[in-house]
Amino acid sequence: MFEALSGKLTQVFDRLRGRGALREADVDEAMREIRLALLDADVALPVVRDFVAKVRAEAVGQQVIAAVSPGQMVVKIVHDALVDALGGAEVVPLDLNAPAPIPILMVGLQGSGKTTTTGKLGLRLRTRARRKVLLASLDTQRPAAQLQLQQLAERAEVASLPIVAGETPIQIARRAMDTARREVFDVVLLDTAGRLAIDDALMDEVAAIRAETKPVETLLVVDAMTGQDAVNTARAFNERVGVTGIVMTRMDGDARGGAALSMRAVTGAPIKLIGLGEKLEALEEFNPGRVAGRILDMGDVVGLVERAAEVVEQEEAEKLAKKIARGNFDLEDYAKQLQQITKMGSVQSLISMLPGAGKLAQQIENANIDKTMLKRQAAIISSMTPAERRNPDMLKASRKRRIAAGSGTTAQDVNRLLKQFDDMSTMMKRMTKLGQKGLARAGLGALLSGRRF
Repeated sequence: MFEALSGKLTQVFDRLRGRGALREADVDEAMREIRLALLDADVALPVVRDFVAKVRAEAVGQQVIAAVSPGQMVVKIVHDALVDALGGAEVVPLDLNAPAPIPILMVGLQGSGKTTTTGKLGLRLRTRARRKVLLASLDTQRPAAQLQLQQLAERAEVASLPIVAGETPIQIARRAMDTARREVFDVVLLDTAGRLAIDDALMDEVAAIRAETKPVETLLVVDAMTGQDAVNTARAFNERVGVTGIVMTRMDGDARGGAALSMRAVTGAPIKLIGLGEKLEALEEFNPGRVAGRILDMGDVVGLVERAAEVVEQEEAEKLAKKIARGNFDLEDYAKQLQQITKMGSVQSLISMLPGAGKLAQQIENANIDKTMLKRQAAIISSMTPAERRNPDMLKASRKRRIAAGSGTTAQDVNRLLKQFDDMSTMMKRMTKLGQKGLARAGLGALLSGRRF
């Protein structure tokens, strides 16, 4: 997401940074390029006009002309304008400050990922907010929709409303709220039916459910990959039934990103959550400041650290540290590290959170680095016996051929993994020998050269 926009804006700013002083003509040229980049990213035209006007008004001011680094000052102005367009500096969380059970209505078109998002939100509320959650499918239109939500609830380890054939959406909603009151649930997620397109039947049904349940939040789920169609959907839902927040799915895809930049200005409703993959854990709060940073290729290191903290198990990390200190790091430990990296998301999504990610991604693309390497290495280790994982030295030619056949790889792939593991083990042993003081004194060269101090 935002890769094309990020690349074009980075080119504009690289040229501005290369100039010691900025003339008004330089700013005008940069604004033209920014305007074209935003339009190409599928940002709504009124939003583009307001954005460019706001940036230009500040960029030609005395503050920029007198700045030590005017180009960098323009970057900051654009960053602030992006944050404003995305909804402001503050993260807007879900409103859970209401008497239980809190009804949350999930609305949207068919195919937007609404039911999957409901399951993800159920998991997030259970694990992050420590709430007792009930999921209820009000979708009587799509075959097996209620069964799908029931299965998602099981995976998320939250309750789902028992399915009763023949009930209308209003009856299901009423039964869900009665059940929640009787069984003391904190939150009820009501997954409504969608349609392939907006029509009166859809809007009337959603309005009737909303009047019956009086939800604290009405969350519109839209697919970021549909671009301006997502913006038009949001506008229609907001005008007809009103929405309190937006959830954008498939934000890890290769869409141009204009929907996210247009949504707040068009609807007035904040983007509250974003979906970043198929896994149930892949739902995050929307942070305008961090997204703006990623668009401008500044990265999101805080988000990367937070994502790592979510998947790294503290107890396992402490055990691994002790094994490294004793020099007992083996392939089973290496496999656990691969699993934790995979849990954090795709390699591309992790790279996108690093400063300078746009240029780094291009370098990786040019170098033809294999993006499936982690999965292949995990498959190779899985094909080994426990004894082989603990003692890689016993892996001779015949064993390597067996492992390669079992993992669907080649003997060369197995050798590459063992070489990488051996290099890592050697590095860890040197770190252990040097200790913190020795490492600080000798520097990185000591690790790379193997010198003793």
